[in-house]
Amino acid sequence: MRRARIGFPNCTVTANLCAMIIDPPLARSPAAPDTRPIGVFDSGVGGLTVLRALAARFPHESFLYLGDTARVPYGTKSARTVERYTIQVASVLEAHEVKALVVACNTASALGLAALRAHTALPALGVIQPGCRAALSATRSGRIGVIGTRTTIASGAYRHSLFLMQPKVTVADAPCPLFVPLAEEGWTDHPASHLIIEESLAPLKQHDIDALILGCTHYPVLKQAIGKVMGPEIALVDSAHAVADDLADLMPEVVRPTFEDAQQQLRYLVTDEADRFTEVARRFLHGFPIERAEMVDL
Repeated sequence: MRRARIGFPNCTVTANLCAMIIDPPLARSPAAPDTRPIGVFDSGVGGLTVLRALAARFPHESFLYLGDTARVPYGTKSARTVERYTIQVASVLEAHEVKALVVACNTASALGLAALRAHTALPALGVIQPGCRAALSATRSGRIGVIGTRTTIASGAYRHSLFLMQPKVTVADAPCPLFVPLAEEGWTDHPASHLIIEESLAPLKQHDIDALILGCTHYPVLKQAIGKVMGPEIALVDSAHAVADDLADLMPEVVRPTFEDAQQQLRYLVTDEADRFTEVARRFLHGFPIERAEMVDL
């Protein structure tokens, strides 16, 4: 790189060196803590399983959760619609001055994350790639199953990501649309739930998989019931903790943490049915506080 030169009697020094002599550089001070909350969103209550993992992993960080309950589920919508919804919901969180975005929805991660990253300057994390990495760590045979909503499975997002990470992997997937209402109704140990889960997972049991990605954030609520059907030799992969690992990797340089003694605040926004959301959320949060959800208009 060519530098401008400044002439002195009998010597010549670069402008950069001259500047250092006149005004020596100061040592970099550490970045100030960022007390803004981290934004988390989903089409409804399912993303609360991700929020729960994040809140447990980062006990001094505050979180702002938005459930787009007026337009749930995303898993039956077209790719174009999901992309538009993802940007709209994220824009509301940005208006509330969050410092990072977590797309805690498999369908929105599959179809809307790329557009969101092009739309915002904030760090934005999805759930699909973290889930794939966790599954590749869990499998012994390289045969991995994926379950999710019809739109998530049809997108091929998990299959594509797994092949990019490990080209020799074998992937079997199946949509399980009835799992969402079972989770929201709290039918985790109902005889009817066992029959539905067994019927939905029957195609995967023919592929001799040894790891199963729970590719919808509702499904961890049914993890015990799914495990009974699949058997103890199948590793069930929930991406929530892998997402927390990704967020930890971004701290402290990209997502600056707040004060180490800060008191965690959890706030909830919804686009419809605030009372119903609050009722169902208590089953998903497992002890984390929720008093009420606030209504917002997209």
